[in-house]
Amino acid sequence: MKLHKIEAGNFQVDGGAAFGVVPKRVWQKRYPCNDDNFCRFAMRCLLIDTGEKLILIDSGTGDKQLEYLKYYDFVAVINFDSELKKLGYSAMDITDVILTHLHFDHCGGCTYYNADRTKVELTFPNATHWVGEAQWNNFLKPNIREGDSYFPENMLAVQEAGKLRLVTENEWLCPEVELRLFNGHTVGQLVSYIHTEKKTIVYVGDVIPIAASLPVSWISAYDTYPITSMEEKRALLDEAAEKHQTLMFEHDAYTECCTVKEVFGKYRVEESFPL
Repeated sequence: MKLHKIEAGNFQVDGGAAFGVVPKRVWQKRYPCNDDNFCRFAMRCLLIDTGEKLILIDSGTGDKQLEYLKYYDFVAVINFDSELKKLGYSAMDITDVILTHLHFDHCGGCTYYNADRTKVELTFPNATHWVGEAQWNNFLKPNIREGDSYFPENMLAVQEAGKLRLVTENEWLCPEVELRLFNGHTVGQLVSYIHTEKKTIVYVGDVIPIAASLPVSWISAYDTYPITSMEEKRALLDEAAEKHQTLMFEHDAYTECCTVKEVFGKYRVEESFPL
């Protein structure tokens, strides 16, 4: 198995939104912000080559809505075909795309506009796109809190092309990749457990967006169901600490991966390292 990180770009997030009720004088010791209180977040995707399958987890924001989303100051947004060619692949080679959820910064790269912007095309036309069923239903009929996070042009073309696979319960995509459903930040998130010979890597998505968010009560103001978010995070961290799993962070601009330890009921970074 070969694993490759793909940095799909980065953007600015208001620190108050990123850390919710945690006071700035506390969180700024763990994660930097600029003078306007904005924190730099990554969009770190993971490419998994099992030999039988070529799997991509999340696709960043893409370039379709950058003008509309300029508030977030997206920079270094990539072209996936160009990035994949650097690794010896092409977008046509992707067999599966796992989407943690369908907020714009996680799935926007799945489609693009054609040259005259009259039609939406699939970035990965041969890939099955895996989405939690509850998340898909929320995407189609969003609650009032999440409506601005979903864009039909990001995913409807995937459904129309017959390339959508809905996940209703925990299942294995292949012998190396296990998909588990989590709720809290939004409903029906997919967390991928990548089982290698030496370790298990957990691509945590927005269940734990950055390493500074490890404390169970440190959840963002974006989390739709706060108590559920805390409970789901605790369950993930319990197993990660017990089994010495590696957590891979999608949004942390400074920490790619870490292991965790539990000390008197609280979770801490044990060791941090690049993928």
